[in-house]
Formats: sequence, C-alpha cells, structure tokens
Amino acid sequence: MRYSLFSLLREALNGQAGWPAAWRDALPRAHYDIVVIGGGGHGLSTAFYLAQEHGITNVAVLEKGWLGSGNIGRNTTIIRSNYGEPGNTPFYEHSMQLWEGLEQALNYNAMVSQRGVLNLYHTDGQRDAYARRGNAMRLHGIDAELLDRARVQELCPFLAFEDARFPVAGGLLQRRGGTARHDAVAWGYARAASTLGVDIIQNCEVTGFDIVQGRVRGVQTTRGPIAAGKVGMAVAGNTSHVAAMADLRLPIESHVLQAFVSEGIKPVIPNVVTFGAGHFYISQSDKGGLVFGGDIDGYNSYAQRGNLPTVEDVCESGMAMMPMLGRLRILRSWGGIMDMSMDGSPIIDRTPLEGLYLNAGWCYGGFKATPASGWCFAHLLATDRSHPVASAYRLDRFATGLVIDEKGAGAQPNLH
Repeated sequence: MRYSLFSLLREALNGQAGWPAAWRDALPRAHYDIVVIGGGGHGLSTAFYLAQEHGITNVAVLEKGWLGSGNIGRNTTIIRSNYGEPGNTPFYEHSMQLWEGLEQALNYNAMVSQRGVLNLYHTDGQRDAYARRGNAMRLHGIDAELLDRARVQELCPFLAFEDARFPVAGGLLQRRGGTARHDAVAWGYARAASTLGVDIIQNCEVTGFDIVQGRVRGVQTTRGPIAAGKVGMAVAGNTSHVAAMADLRLPIESHVLQAFVSEGIKPVIPNVVTFGAGHFYISQSDKGGLVFGGDIDGYNSYAQRGNLPTVEDVCESGMAMMPMLGRLRILRSWGGIMDMSMDGSPIIDRTPLEGLYLNAGWCYGGFKATPASGWCFAHLLATDRSHPVASAYRLDRFATGLVIDEKGAGAQPNLH
C-alpha cells in the first residue's frame, strides 16, 4: 500500500483496520544472491538500493534481534555534511542529498528536519580551523557560514557568552544539516526494501561463515545455513566479533557511546548545537525533550550501557555551554556500540576473502551516513567496484598510509 492523503482518510473512516504490515517477516530461504548481515540502517539501506538501483532483489537482510534494535535506534539523530577532508566531503554531501529526497524515495515520513547544525568556536585558533573547514565545504558546493559572536547570539541567545569558562566567540553553521527520526529511518527502509522483494529475517544471528577454497559461500545462522553468492557485513560495533568468525582481524575497536534525553520543555533550541571547547552536542526533539551526547567511554566494550564518569563529563560540557541545562531532569539514557576505526573514518571495501564485503568503522558518523552508506555498499556488492564518492574508504589504506584523519588525533580510535 502506498501512503497518501487518500489512504490516510480512508483508514481514518475505516477505524484504522485496513493497514497491512509495513514489511514481511520473512522465513530464510536456502540461497540468496546477496546476504547482508545487520538489520540496522546501513544494512537495510544497502538492501533497498540493491533492489531499487541495481535490480537485485534476491537479497536477505539478517538481524540477530529485532529490526532496529542496534545503533540505528541508539543515536542522537543528527544529519550533516560539514566535513573538511577530501575523502569525506563528497561522501557525506552525497548522503545529505539523499536525506533531502529520502521521504519521497521511501514513501515514508522519516521526519527529516533541516533545522541547521551550529558548531561553536571559543578561540581564535578554533575560528581559523572552522574557516578552513567552511572553505573546503564551499569548494565542494556545500553550504557553510562562518558566524561571529553577534550572529550566534541572535540565533541562540541561551548560550554562555559572558562570565563563562569558555565564552562563545562564534560558530560554523550548516543550515542544511539537522535531524531525522532514527527508528522511522529503519522502518522506512525496511518497508521499501520488503516491497521490492527483499527478505528481512529477524532473530537470525550469524554464527559462522561457510568458506570453500578462500571464498565465502554462505553463512551459518541460528535458523540454519544460508548459501549466498556474496555476503556483506554491516554490523557496526559487532564488526570485529563477526569478522573474527572468518579469521579476519580489522583495524577497529568497539566502544560505548552514551546518549541522553531530558524531560520535555517548550521549544528553546532551534537547531543542533555542538560545543567547541569539549565534546557535546544537543538538539530538541519534537516531543520537547533535549537529546544530547558527548564522548565515547574510553574502554573497549560490547555492552549497550555506559559508566558514570562519562555521564558526568557529558553533563559538565553541557553546563559549560548552556548553564540552564542544570535545571532539567534526565529521563533516560542509552548506549550504542561504536566501531571506532584507527583514523576515525569508515571502511567500505572488499575483504581479503573473496565474496565477503565490509561496511564498518563509522565511529560517530554512522547515522548521518545511512543513505550514502547503503548506496555505496550496494554499488560495491553489485559491481565489485567502489562508488566514486567512497573510493577513499579502502581497507588497505592502513597499510599504504592513505588514512583519512578528519580530527587529526592520529591512530587512536578512542580519540576520534
């Protein structure tokens, strides 16, 4: 069924009794052309674009839990393309362009809100760094505005401009950035992919790979063996764990990233705001709650929960930027497992095993990359060639030295 004003009116008069299931809860078949491991945003978008752009519909998406139970539902929903490195800039701008047409492509309300993303600066050095980044963005045709203190104060008067430890001096604004509803993104891609014939198989955990003479021929799962022509991994923080089943060691560490939401209040924050003197980012949801986060927990973990010192650090950064946050109650928090690469940039490439493909290393950038990640991974799976906007995301860059260190933190995953 296609969602439309007519269908909404019809079901309103019909007691909402005629809506079909959004997607088929498929049973696994013996063989698929392509199996995608991971039923999050990247896996589902890959399956959708395989079907829509390449005509490959004999595809299965395997999710070990329920659809959307991983990082796609455990993030702060920010979308943006304000990157400065040549390897990142075209990719994230392609993702932003896909975000702008996503709801029409999926026929689903993903609640994409281009309310703007404002990165604050507090020193002359930060201002110069943001000016360089903004210039790099504009050279690639991406919108960027360097704002002085007066313009930031006009936009966000609630920030700490006076008598603060880190007074706000200005900011870099991307007006096309913003937020999208994370679970709606998963549901929209699942519905669209299922409509095109993709099998979405929940509660189906991969337990091993079938490897014959150096080529992956399929996977072993908790619901039986599944043969495949090609297998793509898009499992975020569990990448190292799944890759180890194929005897692959990857330049990735897994860390917990916590996020928080406050009680609902009247509209106060018009856009996404990030703190320049620490790592903190905040926006306001449609329900009125303030959604925010900060640094990852410093130790390696697969647990979807964090520790109190990081909670304190995130809240301290928030208070330094917006002292009024101290009057709010935190309603809940959650943790996602970040697959932190050695240079802070992702990997979309073939693995040394023929027939096995990798989509990983997204660090903090996973949600905003969802459309372009699926688009480029689908291109790789269908053609065995990297998409031009993802050509820098090679696995061998850690051997050749062609790293993409956006933050400049070096080979320390916990610092990206």
